[in-house]
Amino acid sequence: MNTAQVNGNGIGNGNGIPNGGNGHTGQRGLKILIIGAGIGGLTAAIALRQQGHEVHVCSTQRQVFEQSQFGNEVGAAIHLAPNSNGILRRLGIYAEEFGANPMRIITEYTPESVVKKSLNLVEANKAWQHPWLLGHRVALGLNLKEAAITPNGKGIPAQLRPASRVVNVDAITSTVTLENGEAIKGDLVIGADGVHSISRKVVSKDNPQPYGSGKSAFRFLITRKSAQDDPLTSKFAQNDGELLIWYASDRRIVVYPTTNNELLNFVCIHPESESSAGADTWNNRGNHEKMLDVYKDFDAAVLALLKKADAETLKVWKLLDMDILPTWVNEHLALLGDAAHPFLPHQGQGAGCAIEDAASLAVVLPGDTPREEIKERLQLYEKIRMKRANRIQEFSRVIGEDLKSDLEIDMQAHTNYNFGHDEWDNSTQELRKWTWARNPSIYWRMPIAFGPMPGPRQTVFGKSRESTESTFTTASIKFKTSRTLLQNLFPPNSTSYRFKSPGTVAYASFSQTTLNNMDWLGGSGYKHIGLYIHGVEYVKKNGDIISGTYMPLLFESLTDPIVSGREELGMPKLYTSVDIHRRAKSYRFNTGWEGAIWGNFVLEGLEDSDPAADKGSISGEDDDGILVYRYIPKVGYAKRGEAEAEYPVFVPYAEDSLQPQPKRILKASKASFKLDPMDWEALPTLHHVISRLAELPVYEVMGGKVVEGLGVPDVRAAQRIE
Repeated sequence: MNTAQVNGNGIGNGNGIPNGGNGHTGQRGLKILIIGAGIGGLTAAIALRQQGHEVHVCSTQRQVFEQSQFGNEVGAAIHLAPNSNGILRRLGIYAEEFGANPMRIITEYTPESVVKKSLNLVEANKAWQHPWLLGHRVALGLNLKEAAITPNGKGIPAQLRPASRVVNVDAITSTVTLENGEAIKGDLVIGADGVHSISRKVVSKDNPQPYGSGKSAFRFLITRKSAQDDPLTSKFAQNDGELLIWYASDRRIVVYPTTNNELLNFVCIHPESESSAGADTWNNRGNHEKMLDVYKDFDAAVLALLKKADAETLKVWKLLDMDILPTWVNEHLALLGDAAHPFLPHQGQGAGCAIEDAASLAVVLPGDTPREEIKERLQLYEKIRMKRANRIQEFSRVIGEDLKSDLEIDMQAHTNYNFGHDEWDNSTQELRKWTWARNPSIYWRMPIAFGPMPGPRQTVFGKSRESTESTFTTASIKFKTSRTLLQNLFPPNSTSYRFKSPGTVAYASFSQTTLNNMDWLGGSGYKHIGLYIHGVEYVKKNGDIISGTYMPLLFESLTDPIVSGREELGMPKLYTSVDIHRRAKSYRFNTGWEGAIWGNFVLEGLEDSDPAADKGSISGEDDDGILVYRYIPKVGYAKRGEAEAEYPVFVPYAEDSLQPQPKRILKASKASFKLDPMDWEALPTLHHVISRLAELPVYEVMGGKVVEGLGVPDVRAAQRIE
């Protein structure tokens, strides 16, 4: 299947603007010092390396995820939910290649092992762009380390400095001092040094300290086979990818498989007063007998599982919390992960949010970042990340509370918020908006700024026109793609557009129409092609909702309808050539500018279908109408950046001048398209548009068809929403 083109692994300069296009000097690469070689620090090292920076990682431990550490990390399984797994995959890290297995089922029990509920997640997980995996923390760390330092990766290999404990950080000079007295100077410093962060002391004058949340947790691994071979416990180890939770009022046991479903990871959360966990590390030796006593009132089969723990490797750690920091940044220093927001483990999002932090930092620091902008860009990173991280952090606190009869938790809402987010794409859009906002006098132009003229709705004398005898032929290709990238095409100054579905996948269509026998064009016609984003809602200020298909732009092949539609309807129209090659069983067309072909669309294996049984002939979707956004700039050099008109527009099909009548519908057995943004020389006025369209991934082509019919509505029903 052909897909829209992307650049390499999808990592560009991060702001959607050519290098040097926002005042950059064209320099490449900063020297970035990362304190901490945990998951967040190593992810940041990979992402920043790929952005073109020189990265140095100072490990606060004696080793950096070496094989010899496996003995000390036996209970360190990890959730890679879709939001964090998507970032890793973008960076070239596929956790399933080193043992991570899919999360498939969640089953909740009472302490007596009575099933409270069981959720099969196989269908639900299809809503998310990336798989939800259960992996091993050390396996992930080893692969992150390799990706950071390998000479075969993109960019300069990161330099790891194990056994390099940091004792001081200077945020102004970007200098890190090591325990041996060595001082390393860079352009900026990232504090990814965990819950007991040295970096945090430099960022926060109050230097808040982590404190016990009131709970501790035993953790250990056993082989899944050992549970399967025991008749008493085998029922708990039957299904691949099943997470089990036993809830008592003030304690719980969480078990899930990892490492190709060969190991079972246990996290046994209980009141901290009932065990001797320390607060300085999560590798404290646990007391096996004490653990059994903590859960003595649980089902005998559960206790049989706990008895399988190896007393020599059993760990216990205190679950730490911390007050929200007022800021994560200071001059050229930024905090990441637990250093900024220590997480309780109740959602499995601690490492995920650290991975998101790393992605956001890489996006706001593309390879051509001027050194004089570092401080502002770190502040932007904080603005992007703080609200989301703190919100998920608070979710984790609530979910970890003791069970109460009056406690109502909307877990689906939490899951949608956590999983339905792509921080790379989100931060890319925020960087664009930040870049735009830094130059308030920028001359904004939406594709609707041409002068008015006679058009399809009236003659030069103002007489209404009719288009009942006009003909249309529409070829459309519908595909599944990234919701985040589609919503980044919503108007940047409006927050009222949203998708109906919370998933990270969404649907769109490229639809090309040829119109003929148009009275207002002297009996001739023209061609157009638009991007139609399906399943969109506009929420009005009074709470009313308008549902429809959002059209961010419409290309047309003739000047006259472009000018008419932009001025009279507020339609986002641009020019393109459209060349069609049609045969009995195929429909092909190319789009371009002055001979530079940017789009190739193909529908093959066309077969007739019953028009009476098919809907959505024009837009490719059965919906209520078209949503667009009108923008017209003020006239005058001194008024640059100010809008003369800016508001949403809706075109309800039911209220338009007439309803088109499909006469023939042909469905394709195969449909595909390719987009090539080329460069500014080839597409001097369209490169910024086509390059954004080419970012859209094609997860699946849902279908293609050609519709022929009579009657072309003149869109006079277009109306301002508010």
